[in-house]
Amino acid sequence: MRYHGGPVMTGPVRLYVLWYGDWSANRRRQQILVHFMSHLSSPWFAINRGYPDARGRRVANSVRLVRQVSVAPPTGTDRVTDRHLASAVRRSLVDQRLPVDASGIYLVLTSKSVDKVGFLTRHCGWHDYFWFGGTSIKYAFVGDPTGPRLRVCAPQTVSPNGDAGADAMASTIAHEIAEAVTNPEFTAWFDDRGNENADRCAWNYGARYRRGRAWANLRLGRRHYYVQTNWRNTPEGGCSLRP
Repeated sequence: MRYHGGPVMTGPVRLYVLWYGDWSANRRRQQILVHFMSHLSSPWFAINRGYPDARGRRVANSVRLVRQVSVAPPTGTDRVTDRHLASAVRRSLVDQRLPVDASGIYLVLTSKSVDKVGFLTRHCGWHDYFWFGGTSIKYAFVGDPTGPRLRVCAPQTVSPNGDAGADAMASTIAHEIAEAVTNPEFTAWFDDRGNENADRCAWNYGARYRRGRAWANLRLGRRHYYVQTNWRNTPEGGCSLRP
């Protein structure tokens, strides 16, 4: 990995979740994801401390879920685009449903009822940023892959939490948050091919263990998850579940 001089998110990270679409039939899936995000301060997240900024300041191993809001797609929209998701984040700031927070990551989590352009064909999630006044707003998209194309974004069709879609989303959420904190404006940490830290370990899960019929590799709080590894930025490098 190479440092390109840009900022990293060095302070405690605050998460703001936009539940985009109809989640009324998937409350349990929401609970699994809320638990995951609420316990992400962990050895897994501490790997990101290996990515300092130009002054040597490091990403704090501190992630806190602060606020959640529900968002409906625009009326008459059959297929949601990246622009729709960015607009949803911006509107939540304009309407003051969510605060303007330079240390925040705004996660747009689309329900399985949302038809998102590019989802399950080109990507499972992504992160980006825009300027709101003088504040850099970091945000990310992760979709719910539950359905006949689950395996596009899920490493297994069984789950340590009884919900393979939720576990797939948890791993993608971790992926995007790791990249957002170490390369929030695409000017900080990435390799010569443009890969960010989580990209280098996509679909790599490291040491694993059985939870019923499913694989798991990470315990956070009272739950077990199957989350991709992250790139450890040390001289020897490598994909890992801890620093």
